[in-house]
Amino acid sequence: MRQLDRLPAELYSAIISHLPADSFQQDVLALTRAIPKSPVPIYHLFERIHLKHAQQIVQLYSRLRNANNERNWVKDFGIVTWTVDADVLVNLLGILPRISSLLLFVGPNFAPEHLEDIFHEPREDLRFLSLRFRPYVQKATYFQFLKGAYFDTTLTALSRWPSYKLPALSIVQDPPEPLISSARHFAQPLVFFRLEPISVLLCSKYISSLIHLRLRIPSRQVSRFISSIPSSVPALRLLDLSTCNILASDMEGILIRFHGLQHLILDGCSVARDQSQATEWNNIGKICATATVRRAKAREKELKTWLQHNAATTTTLAGIPQPAARRIRPGRRGLATATISLREEPTASEPDIIHVPAGIVIPKVRIVPSPPVLLSLCTSASFITDIQHQTIREEFEKGWDEGLAQLAAVKSRLYGSWKNGIRMMRFTADASGCGYDGLESIEGDNAFYSEQDGNASLAPPVLCLAGSGTSGKHVEGCGHNIAWNVWNDTI
Repeated sequence: MRQLDRLPAELYSAIISHLPADSFQQDVLALTRAIPKSPVPIYHLFERIHLKHAQQIVQLYSRLRNANNERNWVKDFGIVTWTVDADVLVNLLGILPRISSLLLFVGPNFAPEHLEDIFHEPREDLRFLSLRFRPYVQKATYFQFLKGAYFDTTLTALSRWPSYKLPALSIVQDPPEPLISSARHFAQPLVFFRLEPISVLLCSKYISSLIHLRLRIPSRQVSRFISSIPSSVPALRLLDLSTCNILASDMEGILIRFHGLQHLILDGCSVARDQSQATEWNNIGKICATATVRRAKAREKELKTWLQHNAATTTTLAGIPQPAARRIRPGRRGLATATISLREEPTASEPDIIHVPAGIVIPKVRIVPSPPVLLSLCTSASFITDIQHQTIREEFEKGWDEGLAQLAAVKSRLYGSWKNGIRMMRFTADASGCGYDGLESIEGDNAFYSEQDGNASLAPPVLCLAGSGTSGKHVEGCGHNIAWNVWNDTI
């Protein structure tokens, strides 16, 4: 025992760093009591605090309220119980300024104002944020819905934060328990009334460096609120949209939008209209391989519009006369002229027609599609036998190979156009922006026939049909395993 007393505190810190996260605090406490005279750093007791009972929040607040040093020791903080005194929790988080990981179970005792108070002040050190919503716990109720308590303002509050580094963000609404929803005909309650705040958050500077995103809002169509936003979360590598209303067409838009996405998790989504039909999975495999082609065509269209607008603006500033507007003739108008019109008014989403003066040549620019980077696609396919699983995977890989053949054909045609003098460009690592932003000119033919076009480099993504949880037969290297390590849970 005396030899343990002589060990340096740094060595104890190194030993403590290998303790399991689930029992970290209890293990450190047991260590300090087993060798009370040893220099075990006491601040490890406060580094990771996950509270499982409501009374613990009151006790911790009483302990830290007047302890200035201990407040700064708390780095990993979590509330893993659904019934808490939300007012005390707001006060507790208000005195913890150095939190780097925050996990909150938001149950029926929470009001939107509580989360607004929690996220009113930005937290520069925060690197992991997980919010898990459950509007009811044991009794199904519409109380939150009837009083109009929605948490849209939580997303808006986070979008106001400055540009900090937040690699991981999880926003999950637990689906209703099957026994409760089926027995009592209980519909899915709404946590977010409007989904536009999701777009606002994804466009904010605060999460511009986001790498992992889990967004689960059961049965809601969130795809258009995340895939139709240019220049949002360019560094995204893992996306989990499980339980949302996501179709195959939505999946294609997501792959087009997030060019660097490596792992896509869609558990509980209707990706395939008929999961037992292998041809559905052939189409999904082809979508995964050809999304970069559609993305390049969409970028070409945006670039052409930008060039036309730039040419029209330049000629206007230079004083080149524009086509004259229609002259209104004087005189009495006919009495039969209608004062109303049955034609539909043009909507704001319709693009404006850009008039380019005669003699102005718009340069023709083509964009070479990038190789696909998707490594895994995860979803759930229930009531399917092992033989059907194998058939589905074979069809998925077949569709992937067909998509790669289409990609190679597109590159071959573009190579011929490049040889004929057409300007070619390709995406850079940061493919956001407008005009020529995110693009670079191609000087050699390596962009058309690179090493990544080899079969080994473009192996089909891992297709895992085991769904959420650890009970299913997960494929090695699937996105589920990656996500469990990121979120520290298996939901």
